[in-house]
Amino acid sequence: MRAAMRAVIVEAFGKAPHLREVREPPCPRDGAVIDVRATGLCRSDWHGWVGHDPGIALPHVPGHEFAGVVSEVGADVKRVRVGDWVTVPFVCACGRCPTCRAGAGQVCEDQYQPGFTGWGSFAERVAIPRADLNAVRLPEDLQFSTAAGLGCRFATAYRAITAHGRVGAGDTVAVFGCGGVGLAAVMIAAARGARVVGVDLSERALAIAQALGAAATVCSADPAPAVRDLTDGGPQVSIDAFGSVQTCRAAIESLRPRGRHVQIGLLVGAAATPPVPMGMVIAKELEIYGSHGMAAGDYPAMLAEIAAGRLRPDRLVSDRVGLDALVGRDGALARMGDSPPTGTLIAEPSRSH
Repeated sequence: MRAAMRAVIVEAFGKAPHLREVREPPCPRDGAVIDVRATGLCRSDWHGWVGHDPGIALPHVPGHEFAGVVSEVGADVKRVRVGDWVTVPFVCACGRCPTCRAGAGQVCEDQYQPGFTGWGSFAERVAIPRADLNAVRLPEDLQFSTAAGLGCRFATAYRAITAHGRVGAGDTVAVFGCGGVGLAAVMIAAARGARVVGVDLSERALAIAQALGAAATVCSADPAPAVRDLTDGGPQVSIDAFGSVQTCRAAIESLRPRGRHVQIGLLVGAAATPPVPMGMVIAKELEIYGSHGMAAGDYPAMLAEIAAGRLRPDRLVSDRVGLDALVGRDGALARMGDSPPTGTLIAEPSRSH
């Protein structure tokens, strides 16, 4: 019989989650069980809690960006070992489908998502499948609280800036929404020598964006004209890191001819199919991309930049709390929709509230 562990349990969508003891997850033959040392609270977790993700079965344990120590491996695992320090992409790829074979595991056709398609990391332990493919070893000088944000927000921003945005020195980049993923995008673009404009309705978030490298900021409900003025006719790259009809449209409308828009923020419910100014897209020959995380095989380049000090994800950690801070109607998970933290809120199972 599996040992007991503490976990945040959602028993009904939109209802207060609870912290209670449950059985720890079984270890898949090709997978691993990871002792969770730190896990991030992301707006995607809130979407899942509300019920926006049809793939979630109740009762459920949320949590999809985490870091920890491998405590058990399955019989078929060859590369990952007990004691390894690891993080995991929020999309666990299968490695077999045509998409994975083409090197795009972040959009795997048979993907597993901890915290969505299975129980996640708001717990003392979490299980993942296909550990040899999906577990990313961490350097032992990288704090778990820093590494926890790499599996979703930071890696998603990294790939959005480098692969889709193709940002280089001298480019102009506008980041719409300066929460966790937006601030990561600001940092990563600025590290590449881009001139970054941060856009948000929170002056505090914009002040942090400037501290992380934004050259200018815009605080407006109609930001596109101001962004164009600040970037001599529009940025080469726009990022919607928030996810709304308004921010998506404003980001596209801000672009100069032949600019590139990257959509990171989720649009759900009635906003899932927003009106896009396609006439402008055609007339300006704009490129539009979606960005859905980053495959495990692409992590080494990002980790190398972190090790070199070029990127500082530790600066994005806004607070560290215990699992008990996530539960209840007034807990951090329920508040995420209306008052998300600026930066990355990290929960550590070993820490009390």
